[in-house]
Amino acid sequence: MTDLGFDGRVAVVTGAGGGLGREYALLLALRGAHVVVNDTGGSTAGEGTDEGPAESVAREIRDQGGEAVADTNSVATPEGGQAVVRTALDAYGRVDIVVNNAGILRDAPFEDVTADLLDPVLDVHLRGAFFVTRPAWSAMREQRYGRVVNTTSAAGLLGTANKSNYGAAKTGLIGLTRVLAAEGAAHGIKVNAVAPIALTRMLTQSLTKPEAREAGAEQRADPARNAMTVERMRSFVDRLDPALVAPAVAYLAHEDCPVSGEMYTVGAGHVSRFFIGRTNGYFNPALSMEDVRDHFTEIRDETGYTVPGDPGEEVGRLFKTMSG
Repeated sequence: MTDLGFDGRVAVVTGAGGGLGREYALLLALRGAHVVVNDTGGSTAGEGTDEGPAESVAREIRDQGGEAVADTNSVATPEGGQAVVRTALDAYGRVDIVVNNAGILRDAPFEDVTADLLDPVLDVHLRGAFFVTRPAWSAMREQRYGRVVNTTSAAGLLGTANKSNYGAAKTGLIGLTRVLAAEGAAHGIKVNAVAPIALTRMLTQSLTKPEAREAGAEQRADPARNAMTVERMRSFVDRLDPALVAPAVAYLAHEDCPVSGEMYTVGAGHVSRFFIGRTNGYFNPALSMEDVRDHFTEIRDETGYTVPGDPGEEVGRLFKTMSG
């Protein structure tokens, strides 16, 4: 089997000034892609700007013999997203890959989440992916080829306390991924999503917040939940190298990737698929509240679940049930 490469491809990686984004940019460049390294250089809360991180990563790529340019436009506005893609088009004449990685955190209990904590998170994660992908989409449709990798999170897929804003944004990206996969199919464009598990500034911040420490103390006080020592937990966290997420992202961004509209969780060298399943459930054409109550275990039974590919297939399963 030959090694996978990106010769002649142009990739835009947002939030690439450090952490996961830096690893994505470095690997894509190492395999031959020309890379736009986008990062505003702000804090994990999205505050401030600094041209240094994006330029540092772009310089690192060039020093290793690769091709890269830095971009410090914010993805949080339509104008910023357009400018990011314009950087790629001006520098390299095309855009083949978009990795929507930029993100911020503004964690708080739900009752404390004000617009100041909600809007910036939605702007960077969800709207940012939309604002960058939209102009890139036009170029991809014209060349009849493209790859988009969005970044979701277990915080949205599975839920976690104090991240209602972040979880809502990350789950919104699942919907965007699925819809773009459907729309891109006829134009040679594939869109997938990853839920990374890696030691980054954002994870470190989450683990060191007071509420996280309090939750950890509660778990340690409960013998049934104390499955590992603090030292073992640290040893696991230290193995969450962001570089071990990059190979999966790069493969999803490659022309050989056979799938679209799917979600993968990646961490510490492990890759697995997340999917939305549908139980066989319970059917009664005269359904009542009491029926739902009495058959709730059957409704929730995951035995023989299916994974519908789109809403039409899901409705088709309903019609099949109705027809007996």
